[in-house]
Amino acid sequence: MSTKVEEQQVVAENRDDGSPTDAVGDTEPGRDDAGAKPSDAPRVVLVTGASRFLGGFLTARLAQNPDIERVIAVDAVPPSKDMRRRMGRADFVRADIRNPLIAKVVRNAEVDTVVHLSMASHPTRSGGRAATKEMNVIGAMQLLAACQKSDHVQRVILKSSWSIYGSSAKDPAMFTEEMSARKPPKGGFARDCLDVEGYTRSLGRRRPDIATTILRLAPIIGPRLETELTSYLLQPIVPTILGRDPRLQMLHEEDALAAFERATVAGAPGTYNIAADGVIALSQAIRRAGGVQAPLVPPMFPLVSSLQKQLGMHDYAGDQRDYLVFGCGLDTLRMREKLGFHPRWTTMQAFDDFLRSRKSSRIIDPESVRRLESKVVAAAARWA
Repeated sequence: MSTKVEEQQVVAENRDDGSPTDAVGDTEPGRDDAGAKPSDAPRVVLVTGASRFLGGFLTARLAQNPDIERVIAVDAVPPSKDMRRRMGRADFVRADIRNPLIAKVVRNAEVDTVVHLSMASHPTRSGGRAATKEMNVIGAMQLLAACQKSDHVQRVILKSSWSIYGSSAKDPAMFTEEMSARKPPKGGFARDCLDVEGYTRSLGRRRPDIATTILRLAPIIGPRLETELTSYLLQPIVPTILGRDPRLQMLHEEDALAAFERATVAGAPGTYNIAADGVIALSQAIRRAGGVQAPLVPPMFPLVSSLQKQLGMHDYAGDQRDYLVFGCGLDTLRMREKLGFHPRWTTMQAFDDFLRSRKSSRIIDPESVRRLESKVVAAAARWA
């Protein structure tokens, strides 16, 4: 079925008492129609994107919780043997959430909690931009329509991204959940996140008895993850923008899993920025990784990025390039006070933990850089 036909079908299913469906543009980051908080702990949890890192390892964590009766892992691609073993007692269902049959899975299993983690951010790995948009937007619409029609669903948790805030020279030091991007997002993934957040809030308005939680994650980093950002930082010679040194805020992979576990088991509904404490400058990250900066004038940076893409080295989206120029900071006060989640790793600790597990073509010894930084900090403290 084509994307257009699928979208028409889901929009029709989402109508409530004949009223028109909310437009895609109804996606204000500050709007928080979260619904009522569930009165009891989850009994049957469904996790999408189970063949990927977050979905698979979250399924494994939830399966170890004796208070949860059943965990159902869903993905169109079966997980690896090692991941399937980690999932333990969890049931794996091979299903495409773009298919309306996902409603049958939700209904028959009497699912009361849905954790949607299958948002794809990399078009090249997902079959191109058209296929990625269909998976992200149409898949989410079908899943949310299934939740709306179910009598058992009480809680929906959505994985979103920092990218909805964008990156520009006009940005504040830290974005709160009520703020929006200063410029319309360039990247397709950011636009998908905005659309899906809007559909999730629409579900909360149509079904006030369903609590909706949206987690906007900072870039995730860790020993078991390979991302475009980490590949970029591990280069021996790293192209950067002349005169720019953005501040990067990250999130350790274990903290990302812990945040979703918290939101699933006992989290309050709402929209939350999820990020580690502190920031790291791009120049500092490159030095700690053992690389050397190659400053470029602004017009040259996208040209070099395009060349690297053709050579199969990297594939930066527009919002990722802007992130490497301006950065993006997330305010996490609501995460701590309302969600009750406190990351274990700071941004610096998360980055160092990642470096310990990776081998880069180092030109500068990272240990020497760390020792020098420690001496400079100690000297500054003495002078202060």
